[in-house]
Amino acid sequence: MPIQVLAPQIANKIAAGEVVERPASVVKELIENAIDAGATDIHIETRQGGRRLIRVGDNGCGIPPAEVGLAFARHSTSKISSEDDLAHITTLGFRGEALASIAAVSQVTMLTRVASEAAGIQLRVEGGEIVRQDSHAANPGTLVSVENLFYNTPARLKFMRSESTESSHVIRLVSAYAIAFPELRFRVLDNGRLVLQTPGNGSLYDVLVKVYGLDIAQQLVEIEAQGPPSAPTDTPPSSEVRAASPEVHVTGYAGAPSLHRSKRSYEMLFVNRRWIQDRSISYAIEEAYRTIIPMGRYPVAVVNISLQPSEVDVNVHPTKREVRFRNPRVVFTAVQRAVRRTVLDQAPVAPMSHGPTVVGAAEWSRQQSVPLGRRALPHRSIGQMAMEIQRTAEIGTPDVSRVPMSEQLPMLRVLGQIRQTYIIAEGPDGLYLIDQHAAHERILFEQLQAEQTAMAVSSQTLLEPLTIDLPTQQRGLLEALSEQLAAFGFDIAPFGGGTCLVRAIPATMISAQVAEAISELLDAARESRDANLAVESTLAVIVCHSAIRAGQTLSQDEARQLIRQLENTKAPYTCPHGRPTMIHLSSAQLEKSFGRR
Repeated sequence: MPIQVLAPQIANKIAAGEVVERPASVVKELIENAIDAGATDIHIETRQGGRRLIRVGDNGCGIPPAEVGLAFARHSTSKISSEDDLAHITTLGFRGEALASIAAVSQVTMLTRVASEAAGIQLRVEGGEIVRQDSHAANPGTLVSVENLFYNTPARLKFMRSESTESSHVIRLVSAYAIAFPELRFRVLDNGRLVLQTPGNGSLYDVLVKVYGLDIAQQLVEIEAQGPPSAPTDTPPSSEVRAASPEVHVTGYAGAPSLHRSKRSYEMLFVNRRWIQDRSISYAIEEAYRTIIPMGRYPVAVVNISLQPSEVDVNVHPTKREVRFRNPRVVFTAVQRAVRRTVLDQAPVAPMSHGPTVVGAAEWSRQQSVPLGRRALPHRSIGQMAMEIQRTAEIGTPDVSRVPMSEQLPMLRVLGQIRQTYIIAEGPDGLYLIDQHAAHERILFEQLQAEQTAMAVSSQTLLEPLTIDLPTQQRGLLEALSEQLAAFGFDIAPFGGGTCLVRAIPATMISAQVAEAISELLDAARESRDANLAVESTLAVIVCHSAIRAGQTLSQDEARQLIRQLENTKAPYTCPHGRPTMIHLSSAQLEKSFGRR
């Protein structure tokens, strides 16, 4: 086929596909325009997850009448004017393609007025073409309404997720900008319901209370100021940290070691108050928590990196969510040190006063005995303990994958318990070390799986209902998933604002773990394509927060009962998450290790 220049309409739709991925992409571009325009009050409204309507209004400087039409032309911007400006970008937007991309795949109405004008200008754009422009009464600022997103690109509509999922993406995005700019007031309406409103008083902590809820906010520790401030002027000097380099400053909040989640979705990263995604910085935060939180868990952290604009390139991704640092190692070190210092100084972890000991049968008999059965044992004051057995080269690493999952566990004789985490048992061919938490997870998982198949999951009504505060992005999902949660034994109802009332939970679950379990289930649903709860993963979350914990002393009878129940499971060698429940040291391995062979 001959080479030809694409028609402007086709080129615009191709370009729009890079910028406008979903309704949240539209909200992002419009919010950034509002912030760059000097707005202090920004309100967002969506209907049907943003597919039917997205409306963003602000009290910024507005657009002069002569420039309103030009604002929708591709590559028209007031943010930069020369090539040198690309090396010193201080605004959120700069490419001049957001409005053109949005207008190419929707029907847009803009109402804008500058304070010096008596009246505003209203502009109507459909499919990238201006169809109407006239004078209109308006307050100073800009109001943009985006209707019928992707109405002229039906293929894109097929990739849209459920309404609740798209709404949660919008709420999470607005929450990020509210955290980055606590001095601005944000107000979000979803289908006419107020889901987020921030005070705009400049207090980051107050915004975190609104976004995450009081329970989580109270477990966050501010990264305290150290060293003389020399960060960009838009960073509050009261919360700066000088770390690794005088040019890199880390601010924000870090979660206490007791606050951790199953996914990274609670790590929010900003560079000069621009919300970004960066694997290296996420890894730096997780490195700061190494040995402090359990393996496989992720911290809650809000981190803003302030540095000179010339030290970071923000023009490396169509959505500007990825950046490139001139000195990535320096930035990594600054973040890791600042977060680590904050966590250790302000939320220290108590060291163990003595080494591991073997608990004898006489001591077990003095412990309070609670039957295992369907209920998990109460959580002891020792707390959770993340343990990893170091396997020596002489003994070798057991290959759990070679054990058929259908193979029944042999009869075992319980000998004792190590570090209140692992049960020692003797089998026909050697020694078994059994992770009590993983083993109990497998037992409860198969019990709940059988109940769920029979559509009869046992539920316990709480004598005193629990109140939990949910993060903003989870509140809308809870209502959409109420029936699915009920099928797993939950009875949860809104209780005003961001608070929910939990009246019933699965019979196996510990009430102290309810808030964390519900949060994990909602996070998983938000990241799924259809905003539904997958059966097996939901059961895995429930049993994780129901099973015996590491650091919990078991009596001899309790340990025996746990092993007998594990022997009767269909897949005793792994927990529902795929982690091994036991390590087998064969008689031959033991003899070799002691030089008998």
